[in-house]
Amino acid sequence: MRKDAFESSKSIGFSTRAAGFSKNIIEPPKLNFSDVALTNPNLASEFYKRLIEMINDFEGDLDEEHEVGIRLVSFGQTLQFHIESIGYCNPSLITFQGRLQNGARVELIQHVSQINFLLMALPKMDESGPPRRIGFNLDENE
Repeated sequence: MRKDAFESSKSIGFSTRAAGFSKNIIEPPKLNFSDVALTNPNLASEFYKRLIEMINDFEGDLDEEHEVGIRLVSFGQTLQFHIESIGYCNPSLITFQGRLQNGARVELIQHVSQINFLLMALPKMDESGPPRRIGFNLDENE
């Protein structure tokens, strides 16, 4: 081994011995990542959190005569329904459950790359009662 190679190997924790090479073990520094959120922003769970925040913001501006709904347009067909709940299945599926204006239950299962809908104020389903407010709460432990 050349002298300059030997000198540089010693500086990074290696040493040589007459019988061959052996390593001195270097311990990496201890890093504290407890305050760092290690999440993947492309997971359905992250899309879910952002959708919930957007829906809560939209719902906060509705009057007493309207509820939050969504309108989907696909293949020339339009579908609108009242949102009752949203879910997800990592890594890439989002689900929307709700009701059509006639009360029929619907569930949309969509890949996160295909999410494209219009949040809208729909007339409340029960005209005699108060508007249904979803009031999604994000559980930080999810």
